[in-house]
Amino acid sequence: MMHPSGHVDSFARDRLPPAEAWPKLLLDHPAYRCPDRLNIAEWLLDRWIAAGHGDAPCLISARESLTYGELHARVNRIANLLVGQLGLVPGGRVLLCAANSPMLVAAYLAVIKAGGIAVATMPLLQAGELAKPVARAEIRLALCDAARHETVCSVPGLERVIAWHSPGADGLEALIAQQSDQFTAADTASDDVCLLGMTSGTTGGPKLTMHFHRDVLAIQQGFGAQVLRPTAADRFIGSPPLAFTFGLGGLVVFPLAVGASVVLNEGYQPDELLVAIATHGATMLFTAPTAYKALLPRLAGHDISTLRACVSAGEALPAPVFAAWHAATGIELIDGMGSTEMLHVFICSGPGRTRAGTLGLPLDGYRARIVDDAGRELGAEQEGLLEVQGPVGCRYLDDPRQALYVRHGWNRTGDVAVRDADGYYRYVARADDMIVSAGYNISGPEVEAALLAHPAVAECAVIGAPDAARGMVVKAFVVPAPGVVGDAALVRALQDHAKAVIAPYKYPRAIAFRDSLPKTATGKLRRSALRDDQGA
Repeated sequence: MMHPSGHVDSFARDRLPPAEAWPKLLLDHPAYRCPDRLNIAEWLLDRWIAAGHGDAPCLISARESLTYGELHARVNRIANLLVGQLGLVPGGRVLLCAANSPMLVAAYLAVIKAGGIAVATMPLLQAGELAKPVARAEIRLALCDAARHETVCSVPGLERVIAWHSPGADGLEALIAQQSDQFTAADTASDDVCLLGMTSGTTGGPKLTMHFHRDVLAIQQGFGAQVLRPTAADRFIGSPPLAFTFGLGGLVVFPLAVGASVVLNEGYQPDELLVAIATHGATMLFTAPTAYKALLPRLAGHDISTLRACVSAGEALPAPVFAAWHAATGIELIDGMGSTEMLHVFICSGPGRTRAGTLGLPLDGYRARIVDDAGRELGAEQEGLLEVQGPVGCRYLDDPRQALYVRHGWNRTGDVAVRDADGYYRYVARADDMIVSAGYNISGPEVEAALLAHPAVAECAVIGAPDAARGMVVKAFVVPAPGVVGDAALVRALQDHAKAVIAPYKYPRAIAFRDSLPKTATGKLRRSALRDDQGA
């Protein structure tokens, strides 16, 4: 039974999957207690002001730094603008498109504090890619940074786009300058939707995952409190965008939950990240395995002695990287497995539970199992599909693919894994055609569609090819159109074309030309044969 909603706009609750299609939620564990009424933005921020913590540092960047009190005032001013002038009502959806910055955090919290639903998207997405979540979630309002303003304005369906770091009377800074710094948080139910997470879209386009206020609290009660155990003295830093729920947890939820501070940057190169760690005395680092590998040869000459916890997620952590990082720094990497559907990490290593080459153990309050295709549970050391249950679970927005992810009350993550005799889980591979490159999830079919739109391409197939630096890279096998020569010039043309129609990080870094592509007797493309040829 759900609690009475605080939403005026019932769009989200009306489009939740039917109750029988939900996974079983494990809400009885004492670690996951939650009040019936909860506004998670208020919980993350307002209580620190009431506790006299307003002068403490909160968000730090090259452009500006905010104390808890300054962030609180900014969030309230944005919330007043959203409600008083832009017509946002509880339950309304707001698109957020920007690189990591204090203003993005303020906008995110303001939308939720006003009772709205934040829909954060990767800042490099093109207008055609943004159009999908905008249409599916019926979004009319967007907030973005000035660098994305032109792109976001070209997205069909949006009625108002407001940019920050934008001069003039219509920029966000000017619009909130006259707003009050006082705002009473919307009275939302703990099971009202507060954010929509966008998956990478391996099957039939991106899915929007629906997360409640209590879900955000649960990831702090789980991974945050059980594994990280931060204090107000900690300073977080990392590379994942806030549109990734890995980044949202590591750079917003976990630090603000304990009154800690965060160093934010639009994007870190390895040397820049090491300098920032030393400059700001960062204690907790969040980034992908490929980044840790890139940092290793650069550690000499950089003081990272303040680090006490380093979290790896987004792709499998190779055992040699774990060992090398530990040898160089004395710190055991905390490896975590999570998903957009589950909001954050549900299996991880950590203090007292680390075992190189494994993902670790399920968090307290979660349980996992390995099954075959029919859902029969497998024994130790048997490779199969990973399923998980916990206090959070998959709820797709009005999407029939709910039945593919939730099977008999379990979340089937799409990962192939193995459980050893001691209960530790080891990642094997994705079960679908997702390519994980340098921490980014990239859909092979999406890249194929982009390439097929070029007139020089007759057929193509995209796979992930092994790469020493990135783990995997996107590789395309292209059959040129009749009369077209597959040469270096065409490689550059196709790469430029891909960057123009999909996010640049998705473009094929390798392109090989073929006379034909392997297919089954029924005409289906055999990507597995291409992977076998590459050793992928």
